[in-house]
Amino acid sequence: MTTKVAVVGNGYWGKNLVRNFYNLKVLGMICDINPKTLKQVASEYQGVKLSTDIKDALESKEIKAIAISTPAVLHYKLARQAILAGKDVFVEKPLALTLAEAQDLIILAKQNKKILMVGHILQYHSAVIKLKEIISAGKLGNIRYIYSNRLNIGRFRTEENILWSFAPHDISVMLMLIGEEPIKVNSFGGDYLNCGISDVTITTLEFKNKIKGHIFVSWLHPYKEQKFVVVGSKGMVVFDDVAKDKLCLYPHKIRWQHGRIPIAQKADYKIIPFKAEEPLKLELQHFLKCVNKRLVPKTSGEEGLRVLKVLDAAERAFKKHN
Repeated sequence: MTTKVAVVGNGYWGKNLVRNFYNLKVLGMICDINPKTLKQVASEYQGVKLSTDIKDALESKEIKAIAISTPAVLHYKLARQAILAGKDVFVEKPLALTLAEAQDLIILAKQNKKILMVGHILQYHSAVIKLKEIISAGKLGNIRYIYSNRLNIGRFRTEENILWSFAPHDISVMLMLIGEEPIKVNSFGGDYLNCGISDVTITTLEFKNKIKGHIFVSWLHPYKEQKFVVVGSKGMVVFDDVAKDKLCLYPHKIRWQHGRIPIAQKADYKIIPFKAEEPLKLELQHFLKCVNKRLVPKTSGEEGLRVLKVLDAAERAFKKHN
C-alpha cells in the first residue's frame, strides 16, 4: 500500500512540500486554515483532499504520515497531535521552541513507534553530502575552523527571530561535519526592526577537539549570501549556495619562513563536481524511505534536539549580552 501524506500548512515553504509530495505520488491531503489558499490549489492538485482542519488528516485511515510546515510556534502542538493519532511525522525546523517540548516529542515518538524527522534540508544537499565525503577522506587534513554566512534582505518574521529562523540549517550541518556537540556557545547581535526580535546575530562555537566556528545570520543585509566555509590543515572548501560553482576547493598551503613566520602559498581554486538534485526532493524521499522501512532518519528527533541545544545556549548568551 502506498504511503499517503498530508501536508499541514500550504504557505511560503509548505507549497514546496506539497509540490514534491504530489510529484512523488504520495500526497493525500492538504490542510490549511485559510480557505482561499486551498481554493487556489484545488485545480492544480485535482484528486487531493483539501481541509481547513488538521483533524481530518489525523482521523483519516488513508493518511499514514503528516508533514508540518506552519509557523514554528505551532510545531510542537501539531507534531504531538499527529504522533498521538498514530501518524509518522515530518516537521520543518525548528522541531520545537523549547528543549522540553522537543524531548517530549522524541519520547512520544519512541513510545508510539513512530518516525519523527526534522526538516534540516542542507543535510540532503548534494554539495553538503560531497563536502562530508571530502572531509571523511582526509583531503582537508585536520579541520581547524568552520563558519557560515546566511544573509539576505527580508523576509522578516515576527513570530521568531533571525537566530531561530536562519541558523538551524548551518548548526545542523556544522554538528554533522564535526561529529560532536560544542562545549561552549556564545552569541551577540541586535534587534532593529522589532524590539525583542533579533535581526542580526553572530554565534560562536567551540568544540573539545579544538575546532571553532561561527554562524553569521541576518535579514538586514544588502544582498543575498549563503556561504559555508571549512578550513583544514591541507586545504579549504567553500560551499556557496547562490553561486554557479557551488562547491570549490582552495588548496592553499602555509610555508613557514625561518621556522616561525607563516607565509601563505595561494593556489587556484578547483571546482568540485557533484550531481545536482533538488535537496527538498531528496529529503522527502528519505522521509518516505524511513516511513516505509521503519528506519531512523538522518535528521531524526534526536538530531533536531542537538540543534535546539545550541540554539537555546545561543539565545541565553544573546540575552546576557543585551
